Amino acid sequence: VPGKVKEAATNTGNILKKITNVVLHPLRNLIAMGKVILIGAVILLWTGIASWKTMLSVFVGGALTAWAFSALDMTPITWYEHLFLGGFCFGAVFMATDPVTSARTETGKYIYGFLIGFFAILIRVLNPGYPEGMMLTILLMNIFAALIDYFVVDRNISMRAKRAIKK
Repeated sequence: VPGKVKEAATNTGNILKKITNVVLHPLRNLIAMGKVILIGAVILLWTGIASWKTMLSVFVGGALTAWAFSALDMTPITWYEHLFLGGFCFGAVFMATDPVTSARTETGKYIYGFLIGFFAILIRVLNPGYPEGMMLTILLMNIFAALIDYFVVDRNISMRAKRAIKK
């Protein structure tokens, strides 16, 4: 029994060391999380589950919006820091690219992703009571994904009709 007590105390000490490591070293955890998100993005793109168009346009929309707010001195955070704070990367890689709820047309994927990036930064900067708007933005844009696809398809149909009339 004394050996088991000593073993339990050693295990408890190891667990406490791990917990303090997690709490006291957030930069190391941030780098590890970035690697996990990057590996996840590669897997999702390689398997064809996620669309690179949506991922890219989320980052472009977020970067342009954050740059505009930084240029207007409306935020103390630099434009590129906005892209790595909170759940922005996680949302862009894993949540915005959900093939069931996101836009299905190729042009619609660009529009859908750009608006997610735009509104996520807009909510973050203009609403101090709600500092992380990625999930809210994705839910909002999921509602409008079908509407975006409708307008993209409608535009394609009208363009084809105009070409047919010219011939």
